[in-house]
Amino acid sequence: MKLKSAWYEVEVNPEDRVLSKEELISFLKKGKYDAVLALLTDKLDADVFEAARPSVKIFANMAVGFDNVDVAAAKKVGIMVTNTPGVLTDTVAEHTFALMLAIAHRVSEAERFTRAGKYHGWEPMMLLGTDVSRKTLGILGLGRIGSRVAYHAVKGFNAKAVYYDVKRNEEFEKEFSAEFCQTPEEVLKKADFVSIHVPLLPTTRHLINAERLKIMKPTAYLINTSRGPVIDEKALAQALKNGVIKGAALDVFENEPAIEPELLKLENIILTPHIASATEETRAKMTELAAENIIAALSGQTPPNLLT
Repeated sequence: MKLKSAWYEVEVNPEDRVLSKEELISFLKKGKYDAVLALLTDKLDADVFEAARPSVKIFANMAVGFDNVDVAAAKKVGIMVTNTPGVLTDTVAEHTFALMLAIAHRVSEAERFTRAGKYHGWEPMMLLGTDVSRKTLGILGLGRIGSRVAYHAVKGFNAKAVYYDVKRNEEFEKEFSAEFCQTPEEVLKKADFVSIHVPLLPTTRHLINAERLKIMKPTAYLINTSRGPVIDEKALAQALKNGVIKGAALDVFENEPAIEPELLKLENIILTPHIASATEETRAKMTELAAENIIAALSGQTPPNLLT
């Protein structure tokens, strides 16, 4: 491990589970840690940072998103916080596109159908799906991952890309013949597939709600690999049940690890357990980058991915 090779003593969570906030604070109060490599499931707030003082210099969050971190509280007590952007872009984009293809072609539904012994021979109308090629992909949040998903759609499937972001990207528009939309509503009206790639902020919580779901085409699909609370799950369940939209695929959930029970009953949704970045290569890169942030901080340098 990179930290051990740099002559740091490393203590690993002895439990194969996420530590509670109380357990994390209990460890930190021992006062012997210089750095903490945290996961997105660790809620790092003022209480945690206070318990970490004065020994801990840095919390290296092993995730690109940092909605689990109270960055202002960390800054107030002089503790550095870092994340791991970039290294998971391709992997999350691949998983996003895998979900898109799977829901359009009813892959999970067909697999369940086959395992249940319902397949008795080819039929011309059995489990008809939807083509992805030459459709309109709507991107909500044109960061690294959203841009890469658009790349796969446009370059690989001759799709048209429309997008909304707080910042317009004219270079992206030129390269991918993409259309910028002034509001999320414009994207929702035009897209056959809507893929969400926004950070979780007060302004993006329930970005997709009952009202906006009604704006989408009844033939449209919704894919989310960003953060769960961006979607109102109860509203989505009703929309899927009532045919407001055709299908959805989620890798993240509003109240993880809990999932809205009504979603579990539906055939026209695919649910994966927050694994969009879960490849051996990418998880290794994420841990390595988190370690590099720690080594830099403890060596008196500025970590490459400093948030505070």
